Amino acid sequence: MRTRRAFLATALALGALSTACGTTEAPTVPAPEASGPPVTVVDSRGKEVHLDHPARRVAATEWNAAEYLVSLGVMPAAVSDVRGYGEYSGAAPLDASVADIGTRGEPSIDTLGSLDLDLVVVTSGLPEGALAQIESKVPVIVVPGGNAQDPIGAMFGNVDLIARATGTETAAARLKSEFDAKIEEGRAAVQQAGMAGRPVAFADGYVNAGSVTIRPYTSGSLVGSVFDRIGLPSAWRMQGDPAYGMAQTDVEGLTQLGDVPFWYSGSSGDPFAENLAANPIWTNLPFVQRGEVHRLPEALWTFGGPKSMERFVDAAIAAVRE
Repeated sequence: MRTRRAFLATALALGALSTACGTTEAPTVPAPEASGPPVTVVDSRGKEVHLDHPARRVAATEWNAAEYLVSLGVMPAAVSDVRGYGEYSGAAPLDASVADIGTRGEPSIDTLGSLDLDLVVVTSGLPEGALAQIESKVPVIVVPGGNAQDPIGAMFGNVDLIARATGTETAAARLKSEFDAKIEEGRAAVQQAGMAGRPVAFADGYVNAGSVTIRPYTSGSLVGSVFDRIGLPSAWRMQGDPAYGMAQTDVEGLTQLGDVPFWYSGSSGDPFAENLAANPIWTNLPFVQRGEVHRLPEALWTFGGPKSMERFVDAAIAAVRE
């Protein structure tokens, strides 16, 4: 399978590509070599993907893959919904060279075909028809969106797979080392605050038809696993979905939590402080009455990569020190 594909301009007839808004700051890790020996990787489908050399021009149809690439020192050639990525993943910003390839569920096949790509990274949630169309034009590797059985292991499994495909194994090892160091920092801070082993309920929420829907991040979620690593196990007793470890409840469901701190995040409004302020169920919850409700910073992305998870550790350290 060739790693670069030329496409007839007359067949594409594309206009100017959208570019990203954001920082032009250079990656903090060295960029990989532009050439090298052939590479073969096996993706989450069990499929062998052969590349003539480590991929340099790479597109990502999902934001987690985009964050992995930037963190590895490979600025993507293109990403789905560049503006949306910039609103969520502040830990690994894109520069202004990155082209927008449309929505995450329906990336533009024509735009991808015009970019002379070495590789496209997609997640298992991409529709089968879109995957087949992309793969007919350029090599594709598929990574799982998540795995509630081992969220952190799945995250680094994705990082390692993309690192092999892009020749950035050294950067991947550095990412793992930095993440482990941050976990140790968080564990020490939690112990110093006397919080080690105390469960914490982390959630987000949104308003739907006037009611607040709450999304618990259970022990199978990526953030829940990170908090557990630093000594703050999940207080949620319910089971989340098999990919992301997330569940759903309402304000009545919070009465089952008991004597635990309640932490939440959100980027659009504050349904807990605003919509539940006069709700008697909410106001009588133990953690509300004790003032143990903490909103984590808005610029945290719950489905990101190692750099986003390090930011969650920093937020947890700040919370336990208050």
